Amino acid sequence: MAAKATRAADAAETGAVGASGAPDADGEGAGAEAGAVPEGGAAIGYEQARDELVDVVRRLEAGGTTLEEALALWERGEELAKVCRHWLEGARARLDAALAQERDGSDQRE
Repeated sequence: MAAKATRAADAAETGAVGASGAPDADGEGAGAEAGAVPEGGAAIGYEQARDELVDVVRRLEAGGTTLEEALALWERGEELAKVCRHWLEGARARLDAALAQERDGSDQRE
């Protein structure tokens, strides 16, 4: 179980992305759409989700939790990885759009 959690945290830290949907072009709503929310109920940003995911992975790897606690941590880690993936995909979409716009602009000048 810890190996998969470590891979999720590594993906969040390195910027690896999966195949789920990305946020809109301005990046708004990414955390809320991904479904992971902090205990207060508001959508969370990439950095907060990544930091919490790293903490979850550390706690799982350290052991010493009950099975029920480990499962709850695992589920939270999955939610957080999904939020991170969503934000990163949104960032990638924004970069791709900016690069395409730049290419289109330089093509018209030539």
